[in-house]
Amino acid sequence: MNELLLISRARGGDREAFGELVEQYRDNVYRLAYRMCGNAYDADEAAQEAFVAAWRALPNFRGDAKFSTWLYRLTTNAAIDVMRREKRHQTVGDGEMMELADDADSPQETVERTEQQEAVQKALATLSEEYREVLLLRYMEELDYAEIAEVLQLPSGTVKSRINRAKAALKTALLKSGNIFGGSSVIHTETNGKEA
Repeated sequence: MNELLLISRARGGDREAFGELVEQYRDNVYRLAYRMCGNAYDADEAAQEAFVAAWRALPNFRGDAKFSTWLYRLTTNAAIDVMRREKRHQTVGDGEMMELADDADSPQETVERTEQQEAVQKALATLSEEYREVLLLRYMEELDYAEIAEVLQLPSGTVKSRINRAKAALKTALLKSGNIFGGSSVIHTETNGKEA
């Protein structure tokens, strides 16, 4: 069924239509929550809170932004709320945290790439919530600046400067831990033709 029709029906209180929307976005919402929270328990809680918030707020959804962007905003807010309630910063979970150079074929290159990913994950875990969220939205969810601005309800200029500061902080954290990746960029500055 067409997403716009599902949204329209769900706005009118159709639980089945909303269930289909949940099914479509469940993996993306969970993935974003997991990467922000760093563990499955908190990610489950944040994802559930995001969908509950979406159900409650859906009658007021005007469609000014894409549904996915609106849902990412709710997910980001829910994840931040969960982390604040827990009052702890978890180690970022497994899985790629940033898009890393992916042209390795030899076993040595595969090991190096894995080490890079682990180093980036650990460095991300040391960043503030605001830096981590912009990097995750930009490089993992591949949102452009305007979409990130919409999700975080920030001006585009603030998003650009925050991403630059976050990348600098990530680089500093990597250097402090002795992780210098010669020649290859840890974070690609171009993703599918979108601005860096």
